[in-house]
Amino acid sequence: MIMNTLLVDSSLIAVSILLLIVSMLWWIWKSSTKMPPGPRGLPIVGYLPFLREDLHNQFIELAHKYGPIYKFWIGNKLCVVISSPSLIKQVVRDHDTIFSNRDLSVATRIATLDANDIALSPYGPGWRDSRKLFVHQLMNNSSLDASYNLRKDQVMKAIKHVYSKIGTGVDICELVYEIVVSLMMSMAWGSTVQGEARDKIGSGFLPLLASVLEGMGKPNISDYFPILSMFDIQGVGKEMKSLMQRVECVIGDIIDEGMKTGLNSDHKGDGFTDFVQMIVGLKEKDPVKISSLTRTQVVGMFINIITSGNDTSSTIIWVMSELLNNPEVMEMARKELNEVVGLNNTVEELHIPKLVYLDAVIKESMRLHPIAPFLIPRTPSKSCTVGGYTIPKNSGIFLNVFSVQRDPIAFDNPLEFKPERFFNNSSSSAGKLDFRGNNFNYLPFGSGRRICAGIPLAERLLRYILASLLHSFDWQLPEGENLDMSDKLSTTLTRSTPLYAIPVPRLSDSNL
Repeated sequence: MIMNTLLVDSSLIAVSILLLIVSMLWWIWKSSTKMPPGPRGLPIVGYLPFLREDLHNQFIELAHKYGPIYKFWIGNKLCVVISSPSLIKQVVRDHDTIFSNRDLSVATRIATLDANDIALSPYGPGWRDSRKLFVHQLMNNSSLDASYNLRKDQVMKAIKHVYSKIGTGVDICELVYEIVVSLMMSMAWGSTVQGEARDKIGSGFLPLLASVLEGMGKPNISDYFPILSMFDIQGVGKEMKSLMQRVECVIGDIIDEGMKTGLNSDHKGDGFTDFVQMIVGLKEKDPVKISSLTRTQVVGMFINIITSGNDTSSTIIWVMSELLNNPEVMEMARKELNEVVGLNNTVEELHIPKLVYLDAVIKESMRLHPIAPFLIPRTPSKSCTVGGYTIPKNSGIFLNVFSVQRDPIAFDNPLEFKPERFFNNSSSSAGKLDFRGNNFNYLPFGSGRRICAGIPLAERLLRYILASLLHSFDWQLPEGENLDMSDKLSTTLTRSTPLYAIPVPRLSDSNL
């Protein structure tokens, strides 16, 4: 009895000493570390408003209260929000290597096959090899030029469909999503999978892809309390694994079919080969070049190609929303199309470089409605100092471009839709306002090593699809309807409500 009592007392004393030492070390570290300011939140739970759909607007409010860099806890996760161009520069340029890793949610990690893709994979040799292959082989000018017929066929098919809806409301969101995602699938495997098999895969894959994107945007308590991930309380992990098994099965079968049949003839003799055939060709001609790529990484790149269509379609929808909301801008865009293309002709990609006003409209829309308001969250590989504050290793870093691109210091009347602000901006001391990430007041595609790899394709898709839709039709709101411009944040910044508009033919010849 006495011995047991002594053991219990000794254990209590040891635990008490250990807790005291841990508390002292924590206090010493906290006292010597200058952390960013921020809201306190609730014990254990943290800052619950983080889960709101209007998080982008809330972050602006917090920046006004706490400054251009602040922190908050949600569960066990420390989050840091940066809303200053100069501080963003420190992250993506001065300390780019340290901040080159992504901060992934449970659902996102599963959706990218444990981060085996380009956008979200860990910074290192594997990521560099994948990105180099993607950029140099699929995103080069010759490959994009060769895939023009794919883009033209898909857009003309959509235009023909809209003509069958003349005088009735068209769901712009649905129309644009089907154009872009179908096109991305054609680029991925268009010359590998043909005929009925292609139609069957396309019809089944679109809703499957939509379910994956929806799952990636669902809040998951396991993201903020990692110890709970083993229990999968909300079932997010189980649902995503089931969806991704089906996705991987479809894409894997297509890759295997391409490897089995070998290199096919190019699409319509125009020199274009899809991504499957590109991989097959490299394997046959230069196996060393892709020897370091695993099958999972190749599947991950396919997923990147196809899901990027969601971002592009969201941007087009916002541009159409702003044009419908600003009739005078719509009229200016039409006037430019009349002068450059003409009402007796259809839009070709050769017209695109001359559509200067339309380009400014797209850029202005992306300023007000960045698809990723905080870009893709980053996490430092080691503790680092930003703006005089210590940012601990493994923190979640949000670069608040939504706030930066609406800053009245950088943009006059920042909430006004004004495409003219993008004219003659090359003399800006901060750098040109374009998609290259060199002006830290305007970063719709990010900056630094992890800047979006698909910018060349995104630029072509945005301009060509929008020019074709605007040149072929006058788009009008249903009579008596006021346009709702509210938004919500899921995987991307999207409209809160669907967008319906009535098309009226513009071209002189209906056969066009």
